[in-house]
Amino acid sequence: MKHPRDVLQDAQAGAVTLPVCDHYSGVEARMRKSLQLQAEMTQEFGVCVFDVTLDCEDGASVGGEADHAALVTELALAAAPEARVAVRVHPVDHPAFASDIQTIAGRAGGRLCHIMLPKVETLADVALAIQAIDAAGATTLPVHALIESPAAVHRAFDIASHPRLQSLSFGLMDFVSAHGGAIPAHAMGSAGQFSHPLVLRAKLEIASACHAHGKVPSHSVVTEFSDAAAMENAARVASQTLGFTRMWSIHPAQIRPILQAMAPAEKDIAQAGEVLLAAMAADWAPISHAGQLHDRASYRFFWQVLQRAHATGRALPAQTHVFFKL
Repeated sequence: MKHPRDVLQDAQAGAVTLPVCDHYSGVEARMRKSLQLQAEMTQEFGVCVFDVTLDCEDGASVGGEADHAALVTELALAAAPEARVAVRVHPVDHPAFASDIQTIAGRAGGRLCHIMLPKVETLADVALAIQAIDAAGATTLPVHALIESPAAVHRAFDIASHPRLQSLSFGLMDFVSAHGGAIPAHAMGSAGQFSHPLVLRAKLEIASACHAHGKVPSHSVVTEFSDAAAMENAARVASQTLGFTRMWSIHPAQIRPILQAMAPAEKDIAQAGEVLLAAMAADWAPISHAGQLHDRASYRFFWQVLQRAHATGRALPAQTHVFFKL
């Protein structure tokens, strides 16, 4: 059997596939609970459906940065082998950045799925961070970057071009604050962030930069963590209208709504399975299916639908399970 990832090479070239949810926590009790929840949901879905990012930037107390870095390192090292654990370190110009990297990347770099770099302004910031990560011995550790200012949005395409970068995230709260009151507080809410033109423009620039370079665009937070409907609606608009394929969670109650909203619909999963199985039977030559012509361009699309379904723990057509066991 010729696997889709081998036949449809253009679908894989330069592309990064990540869980659709990135869950943040910085308080010790919540970090431990997040890792436990990840283990439970991995068992439930049969795949790790969200990353856990342990937070140094907002989680560490002033003066307690070194202790917090040591804590998140120990938590990462103690996590289950199948766990996906990342760490958000301090910005590259923060006094604690160098020690963060030395402790976290130096000791747990081989265990982490990535390092999140906050307040990235330029491609040079990414290069500087990677130089420090490599010096700590974590020479293959991927990085993600958080875009939080108008200037960083302007440089998003350059930043996304770095080969070690997997994903760009949008920092909504800092982005709004960076405008000195020119953007109202309403634009930080679950509804307002989808209507204010400057916020929308920033999101579209980041999503476009990521797709241009085969990286994953990760959407900003929804602060109304107790409103599951608002969370799910925001995730659905982010994915179906703005092109984001990943989203931040800041509360455990937000994880399942994100998975639900960013998963393909059942009918789309079924169609993808039918087309790919028919294509495989035709040795990936063009086919006619349900009155439509399909070739490798549409095969690539439907393979991506199946990949997203698998990443969100959705049920797959029976005969397509083999694609994810090889």
